Amino acid sequence: MARGQLEQKRLIRCFQLSASEEAAGQDANRFRHSFGGVGSRLLPAPPESQWEGVGAMPMPHRTFAQVAKRRLVGKEGTERVRMIRSLMSELPDYKNGPYADLRKWLEGELDRTRVRAKVIHRDSLSVRREGAAQIAFVGPPNAGKSSLLQALSSIQIKTGDYAFTTLRPVPALTRIGGVLVQLVEIPGLIEGANEDRGGGRALLGVLRSADAIVFCGALGESFEGLRIVRAEVAAARIDKPAIVAATKADDAPGDALARLAAAEPDLEIVPVSVLDDVSLDRLREAIWQLTGLIRVYPKRDGKVDEEPFALPIGATVAEVADEIHHELGAVCAGALVWGKSARFDGQRVGRAHVVADSDIVEIIV
Repeated sequence: MARGQLEQKRLIRCFQLSASEEAAGQDANRFRHSFGGVGSRLLPAPPESQWEGVGAMPMPHRTFAQVAKRRLVGKEGTERVRMIRSLMSELPDYKNGPYADLRKWLEGELDRTRVRAKVIHRDSLSVRREGAAQIAFVGPPNAGKSSLLQALSSIQIKTGDYAFTTLRPVPALTRIGGVLVQLVEIPGLIEGANEDRGGGRALLGVLRSADAIVFCGALGESFEGLRIVRAEVAAARIDKPAIVAATKADDAPGDALARLAAAEPDLEIVPVSVLDDVSLDRLREAIWQLTGLIRVYPKRDGKVDEEPFALPIGATVAEVADEIHHELGAVCAGALVWGKSARFDGQRVGRAHVVADSDIVEIIV
């Protein structure tokens, strides 16, 4: 009997030792797994609920706004809706402040995109505006408008040495001094366009919505076609800031420019060739002057932004601050200014100071 009791106690003791060793071994394995010991394996990732509320640092709101505008350029319909939703998913879920303002703006863009998709336009030739301004290129058939639009932007257009190569308005975006400007080629207008000959009324409707006009006429050819186009535009009572782009300047005879100037004495004439980058730059600058806008470069944390704001002539420091963000506009006390409107670089000015084209502005609060 005593011998049986001793055997039973020995077995119990062995069981307790093996259990404690197993627990110790599990603890050691857990330690190795956690800290990457030799022969260890990584533990499975913790459940997502453990990290709820912990996220990556969001993109600065000003940078996000610039990125969002770039991604939406040229997109419409389902593609634009998809991009807006993707941008909204990248925003932190803040209820107030600049990120909340960005979410409201994106929601508004989503609503406007859906409305445009549902509306049936009476004028099927309407062009959705993009960029800081919309400039229409108009002229007689075969005046070189398509080649010029292609040279000024990255768009690819069918071109040819015959009339009516373009049958519908063609929009394209170009950067002028860092600002996106929309150029729209209007198919060639003919005599009687104001009476809807050749679908002229719809084309004139697109022209009416533009901010300015570039009349295109080929140097070295008859100016009668350009005269007819200007007459049709005047008959439609369309009065916009305008210039004449004298196209195909590389092939023109020596007196062609003087003859065109005599035929169109009321408009600035800019000779241009798609083969001459200098003349294209001159045309870009002339187009910018038509917009009636100025470019203002904000300076933040000692760095000047590469992309300026486009503001109307006569804009003040307070308007620049409001363009950056409404809250900044409310607390703006003035600015440091470098450029044409300052008496010296870094001049401190007040909220009511009027800025000039190409000014650099650092807001003070």
